[in-house]
Amino acid sequence: MGIKSKSDYYHYLEEDKKALGIKKKRPSFFGDEIWKFQRILRRLEYLETKKGFIFKIIALFVKFQKRRLSFLLGFEISTKTFGPGLSIAHRGPIIILDSVRIGANCRIHSCVNIGSTKGTGIGAQIGDNCYIGPGVQIVGPVNIADNIKIGAGSVVTKSFSKSNVVIAGVPAKEIKKL
Repeated sequence: MGIKSKSDYYHYLEEDKKALGIKKKRPSFFGDEIWKFQRILRRLEYLETKKGFIFKIIALFVKFQKRRLSFLLGFEISTKTFGPGLSIAHRGPIIILDSVRIGANCRIHSCVNIGSTKGTGIGAQIGDNCYIGPGVQIVGPVNIADNIKIGAGSVVTKSFSKSNVVIAGVPAKEIKKL
């Protein structure tokens, strides 16, 4: 997973745009902050693969842009955590550590915290086509299968290997099949 070439970079941008339901070519000068953030996030992921002094200077500038938008939107999202097709639904606090891996075509809402257990450095592994509702907390080295919907306010502390289910609650448990 991750952006390794310029074609990957363009593919990720196009998939993110589709996931956000955006038809226009570029973000507006005013507004579209979430789309701007996602584009900057992907650009930084691409620049981190490049070698050379000029790319390092450009990456520093892009990191500054990402940091500025992160403060504005309330995001703390590490690079190389999401697959293509990322859809951030709303501005608001979202914290995702660098040890987390989230698959393709996932939608994430505000007030979400996805991290790792203290001292382990191993984060959650979330599959493709997942929906993460508002206020979800995912803690520890849990694995979540493809096509899982996580209900609002849930706390996930264990792995879910069955696909096509809805999980919710504190602690989260399977609620129904899709």
